[in-house]
Amino acid sequence: MLGVETLAVFVPAALALVLAPGPDTVYVLTRSIGDGRRVGVASAAGIGVGVLVHTSAAILGLSVVVRRSALAFRVVKYVGAAYLLYLGVETLRSSQQFELDGASTTSTDRRTSFARGVLVNVLNPKVAIFFLAFLPQFVTRTGPVTPQLAALGLTYAVLTLSYLVAVALLSGTIRRVLAARSWVEDGLRAVTGSVLVGLGVRLAVEESA
Repeated sequence: MLGVETLAVFVPAALALVLAPGPDTVYVLTRSIGDGRRVGVASAAGIGVGVLVHTSAAILGLSVVVRRSALAFRVVKYVGAAYLLYLGVETLRSSQQFELDGASTTSTDRRTSFARGVLVNVLNPKVAIFFLAFLPQFVTRTGPVTPQLAALGLTYAVLTLSYLVAVALLSGTIRRVLAARSWVEDGLRAVTGSVLVGLGVRLAVEESA
């Protein structure tokens, strides 16, 4: 199982990434504003399920790597760290704005919104790659790897669902804040980019020490 030290590092990093505005947040906001909070919550639940799908796929793939070769798993961690470092630099350099005006507000019911939420997350290949890069950075080979990955993925899913449900319930306020204060988005982008860069550097320092 995960130790307190691992969680103390993982949870803040995961929160910083979860809070960064992205397609999932846009989808939940538009559904909440267009069809009401209950539909928004259903959308958030769908995305939460999508996160679990990606987590399961990452666990299956990484578990096979671990069983076959400790060296291969270390290579996966190095490649993942490099990818996170790249994402961090790109995030810090990005000037993309958090746009809601062009998002679809077509009326949907809760069941449809839930299903679309699952698809929004599951069909995003960047999410799959991210999980393969992110989760191994917090795994140690001193204990069973699969339970560690499962616990990390579940924790990330819970954090994501909690945040997106809050977005749905506070959709009006959150939209006004993001629309009126661009520094909020810029600040979140800076935090996210810094966390990603920090994770990559942390692994490099630990392995070379």
